[in-house]
Amino acid sequence: MILSFHPLYTADLNLLCAGRDPGTLELDAIRQARAVILPQGCRESLFRMARNSCAHVFPDYDARFAYPEKIGQAKLFHKTSTPHPRTVFYDKGALSELGYQKLLNNLPFALPFVFKFNWGGEGETVFLLQSLDAVEKALKHAILYEKSGQYGFLLQEFIPSRGRSLRVVVIYQSYISYWRVHDEADGFYTNLKKGAKLDAESDPALQEAAMAATRKFCGQTKINLAGFDFLFSETDLAAGVTRPLLLEINYFFGRKGLGGSENYYKLLQAEIDRWIKQR
Repeated sequence: MILSFHPLYTADLNLLCAGRDPGTLELDAIRQARAVILPQGCRESLFRMARNSCAHVFPDYDARFAYPEKIGQAKLFHKTSTPHPRTVFYDKGALSELGYQKLLNNLPFALPFVFKFNWGGEGETVFLLQSLDAVEKALKHAILYEKSGQYGFLLQEFIPSRGRSLRVVVIYQSYISYWRVHDEADGFYTNLKKGAKLDAESDPALQEAAMAATRKFCGQTKINLAGFDFLFSETDLAAGVTRPLLLEINYFFGRKGLGGSENYYKLLQAEIDRWIKQR
């Protein structure tokens, strides 16, 4: 029996577990299943239950839950020796332990650099800091968030990248890449919500380099459903160096670059079918 918790993938048995933790019903069904298909938005409790009770689970979210949010991803990039922008992270309590003024006086990077809160997407919690006043403001926001129970932020070197980033989407064995390009070459935000445009054609050699890096990283981490964001440094490219820098893993990703939601679900269904067949 194939068991699906995905609302748009039909299997031998379909169950929904949205917005709640799984219970006895779900556990009994998982134990009887030969393979389990999970939704992208599944809770960790559902993934752990499936992972512990069935030999075959898609997608593989071990890395997602073992290395959560932006700080977890930075740790995973370091562990796997994956090229990425130099990053220093400050986890729970780090700001109070270091002292606000001490950190302000001993910044790990020269300005400008990037400030990221540990949570959030679509660039909403990511800022390019170009002055000490901006740094001070960001740290004060971090202090306020800590008081409300939200912890963690990262400081990251700024990589000039000609106003573009490369997205590589992995759907099991299917790899799709496209650029997200800002109208202004020195634009910082390159996501579609901030005004970037899609370009699937430019620099195919760079796209292939990023896809090769993605294949290697996925081979190390077993990630098989995610969108990966890469930067190529202007300095590297000017020196003839092709080195994709992994910026972020998106376990939830937009579908516009994949031809829209309908096309994405066709791709997803085909790859899940292939995954099942190969099991």
